[in-house]
Amino acid sequence: MRRIYTLLLYLAAPAVLLRLLWRSRRNPAYRQCIGERFGVSLHFPARPRVWVHAVSVGEVIASAPLLRRLLSDYPQHALLVTTTTPTGREQLMRMFGERVEHVYLPYDLPGAVERFLRRAQPRIFLCMETEIWPNLFAACERRNIPIILANARMSARSARAYVKVASFTRQTLRRVSAVAARDARDAERFRVLGARRVFVAGNLKHDLDVPATARETGMTLRAAFGANRPVWIAASTHHGEDTIVLDAHRRLKEHLPDAALILVPRHPERFDDVAEQCVRAGFSICRRSTAALPAKSADVFLGDTVGELMSFYAAADVAFIGGSLMDIGGHNPLEAVALGLPVLTGPQTYNFEQIYIDLFNSGAAKKIGNAQALASELKGLLLSSERRSAMGRQGESMLLRHRGATRHLLALIADSMP
Repeated sequence: MRRIYTLLLYLAAPAVLLRLLWRSRRNPAYRQCIGERFGVSLHFPARPRVWVHAVSVGEVIASAPLLRRLLSDYPQHALLVTTTTPTGREQLMRMFGERVEHVYLPYDLPGAVERFLRRAQPRIFLCMETEIWPNLFAACERRNIPIILANARMSARSARAYVKVASFTRQTLRRVSAVAARDARDAERFRVLGARRVFVAGNLKHDLDVPATARETGMTLRAAFGANRPVWIAASTHHGEDTIVLDAHRRLKEHLPDAALILVPRHPERFDDVAEQCVRAGFSICRRSTAALPAKSADVFLGDTVGELMSFYAAADVAFIGGSLMDIGGHNPLEAVALGLPVLTGPQTYNFEQIYIDLFNSGAAKKIGNAQALASELKGLLLSSERRSAMGRQGESMLLRHRGATRHLLALIADSMP
């Protein structure tokens, strides 16, 4: 089965390259370091190495407490972090700079992964969340490199897809030394799919730190809006959601004319399109990339930069988390929760199933289904500081109760390290 999988990857390689070039029209960083994705143009100093793969921005932020501990606990080792996206790389460099090594993860082609492993020679491989790569895992097994699936998640939808190739999935997961699952549901799905050593280690996202710089920047942004002005944020929105969000903002301003929206699209290549949508909807806008601070007269402040989401949360009173009104599965709400914000979300939250269950049960989050419902909830929350504070406190309490995943994962790493 792996031969068929590999053949399909080789056949798809030209299309993948074309897609990189297509995406580079909007984001030139996709044209850079293409050789790394094929395991070439790689140069590493001769040191023992811990390797962590964090796909993009969200995984980099979630893994930050773990990366800091690895730097302090293994000072004789280089720390290599691979990402898949340029935005993930930018976030990593912003947070860690030269303290870590970075290259793009090679495509799961036998030659590419062999070249990468021959040059990097990692002692251990920590793969974040749901990244499962058959050829890479097989190559690591041949080189006796322990593989840990860290912060591992497996939604019911993903599990059903893997079941369709059950024997291939089982063969791949059997190469994994340990699965550190986020919760009992994820753990059980990995066991059913054939993983051998599965532990419930907790969710690294609960261990996140709020940088002082994010709070300070948020306070500066908030002061520019006006201290008494109601401000809400729509974070990580996808195509199709921006229209709903702007409709909700229009409805909200019928009751709260001075309300301001911080709109943060998920993908940088959509920034210009979303700005045009705001103007067509009749809103005055400011863009973070061109006007560092929002004007007091602006209806919408477009967060068209990378790596500042935490600061934008710190400037808001209420957070709506995108990827949830479309069939995306939602995005991580815990950055907003850590800053004491009440959370609103659409119905599609299966990527963060247990987190949202905990937030709903504690009263820290509410589910909405359309623009009218979103505007109604926003109105109620923005008019009641007591209600906002109560939801925020419940969220912070839930976060504190679930901390500790970093500690559990470090113990597993120490046990697995050759």
